[in-house]
Amino acid sequence: MALSIFFPSVTGLNAQSEAMSVVSENIANIRTVGYKSADALFQTMLGQQPATRNNATGLGASNTDVHGVNSYVRYNILQQGTITSTGNNYDVAINGSNAFFVLNDEYGDTYYSRAGQFTTRTENGEVYLVNNSGYKLQGFMAGEDGSFSGTLSDIVIKYPEKVPSVPTSEAEITANVPADGVDTSTYGITVYGENNDGRTLHMVFSKVEGKINTWNVNFTLEDGTVTSQPVEAVFDSDGTLVSPKNISLNVSWDDGGSNNITLDISNMTQYAGSAGETYVSQDGFPGGDFRTSYIDKDGILKAEYGNGRVLDVAKIALVGFQAPENLTPISGTMFEYNSDVGESTYIMGHDTSNSNILVPQSVEASTANVEEEFSEMIVVQRAYSLNATTFTTANEMTSTVIDLKE
Repeated sequence: MALSIFFPSVTGLNAQSEAMSVVSENIANIRTVGYKSADALFQTMLGQQPATRNNATGLGASNTDVHGVNSYVRYNILQQGTITSTGNNYDVAINGSNAFFVLNDEYGDTYYSRAGQFTTRTENGEVYLVNNSGYKLQGFMAGEDGSFSGTLSDIVIKYPEKVPSVPTSEAEITANVPADGVDTSTYGITVYGENNDGRTLHMVFSKVEGKINTWNVNFTLEDGTVTSQPVEAVFDSDGTLVSPKNISLNVSWDDGGSNNITLDISNMTQYAGSAGETYVSQDGFPGGDFRTSYIDKDGILKAEYGNGRVLDVAKIALVGFQAPENLTPISGTMFEYNSDVGESTYIMGHDTSNSNILVPQSVEASTANVEEEFSEMIVVQRAYSLNATTFTTANEMTSTVIDLKE
């Protein structure tokens, strides 16, 4: 009796052992962020002789040399995991199947991943955004003008600990000048200089003798001097401001700084009643200390300050492929490029955005399913036992033949 009687059951045992290893890996990674579950697939092994058709009928196989089974692993790369909130400022989930984070290891090798669980690491005085293996997240750094570099690089978390005040350049006020009962009305507007965190600009309306509905407008400022052309504000009989609509001011601060301010007073009125201010706005900001940094829905790493200002630090790169299912798995969460993947493209580059693809302060959960893996484990265990029984039976048959020959 040929020893080939053992081969199918031996290959079956090996294949089912590999399948159990896949099930075990999936179960072990049930809670691994960004993990893509794997399937053990089986295929018939062919021997040395190819299959040929029956010469008489042209159908079927008259010489098929089938030799057992083997298995191979396929990762479900395109399967979307459930997105869950974490509250971590550096966590970000991808909502879409063909998009991957770009990561570089210490040797400069590039990998792709869906695991968006990031943290910081300091290296040579620089703070990098990295994954849990220490691989550096890739993106586009922001320049001083707010634009992003066109060169892909490590994301370095770099921001000023304090931002200076932003001088006021435009201001607007809506208020009423009493039509009777007063000769002067004063209004306060907070404005900012480059070296201070806000001072009150006083705007004073004084009645012009001999002119109806006409007021002189003058300005004074704490810690500074205001200069402007002589201003006469004129209202019509209905209380609507006729002129001027805007006033140009030059502010000279006692600390040496200066800035020009365009003041919009077009909504000022002259009605009977009080001199009430109903709306005041301006575009300046006080200085502020750094408060926190986070990744937003556009994949932009931002730094937020106590004065409400938000600065762009960097933008995460997302890459897609023509055939992403062909990526080479390095692990269940890390993949490598190969020629079967085809061309890559930036789904999120330095000049492209997609607000629907990223979910901040969240991660994509593992795609492994407990119930499915448990059912698969039972099937694999049963198949392994049957192959073991086949091997034992073949061994008994061989022993019987040997005994007969003796």
